[in-house]
Amino acid sequence: MAITAADVQALRRATGAGMMDAKKALEEVGGDHDAAAKLLRERGLAGAAKREDRENSQGAVAMVLNTDHTIGAIVELKCETDFVAKSKEYVGLATKIATSLVESSNDSDTVTLGFNDEIEALKVTLKENIALGRVSRFVTQAPHVVDGYLHIQAERGVQAVLVELDGGSVELAHDIAVHIGFAKPKYLCRDDVPADIVEAEKITLEAISRNEGKPEAALPKIIEGRLNGFFRQICLIEQDYAKDEKQSVLQVLGKHKIVRFSQVIVGA
Repeated sequence: MAITAADVQALRRATGAGMMDAKKALEEVGGDHDAAAKLLRERGLAGAAKREDRENSQGAVAMVLNTDHTIGAIVELKCETDFVAKSKEYVGLATKIATSLVESSNDSDTVTLGFNDEIEALKVTLKENIALGRVSRFVTQAPHVVDGYLHIQAERGVQAVLVELDGGSVELAHDIAVHIGFAKPKYLCRDDVPADIVEAEKITLEAISRNEGKPEAALPKIIEGRLNGFFRQICLIEQDYAKDEKQSVLQVLGKHKIVRFSQVIVGA
């Protein structure tokens, strides 16, 4: 018996199951609506579509590095409650995906797609809207190094940072990652800040300065100074270093260079 879109839609409305789950169930039972509904219920898939509409702003992040610090991965797994987020099977799956990203030579999308069935199974077991969130993988080679920082709270990672350095030690890369975890920069350097964001900030700073009654002739210098302060807030290499605010991150790096960084925070 051919399964039509109308058949699938009718089963979805009756059971609350996801589209693909409803289609597979109908195919397995030869199109019998009642038998398919019973099968979905037995497998815990009834109501799955309703779960997909629920907010999943909680979750966990996992970070894994290889032994020679040339590959690192961050995986965010999203769910609805912190109770589920700190469960062993939930944290374990996030770590398993991150480990596969470090160990596999396949591209990130191929690796993560391979875990779709396990994520779907976890949805059924834990009865929440669980989904893969942000994924980041750095792959490099010496003399570049990769290290990171994982902040654990309530038995699961809630923030993870990866840093790739050109030269320098693993320890320095780790220290920079810890700084990022504290300071939360948005960009590496001011050249990375989009022009429209810079222009909008200039307009805002000009309005603030005029409202403060600053002299017209002094406005360009005042705006320039305040814009520099803006860059020091959002650009990593210009920030005051968290462990020694007398130095900037750029000064701490010395002759070494940050190639890239990635930061994932649960709920952000």
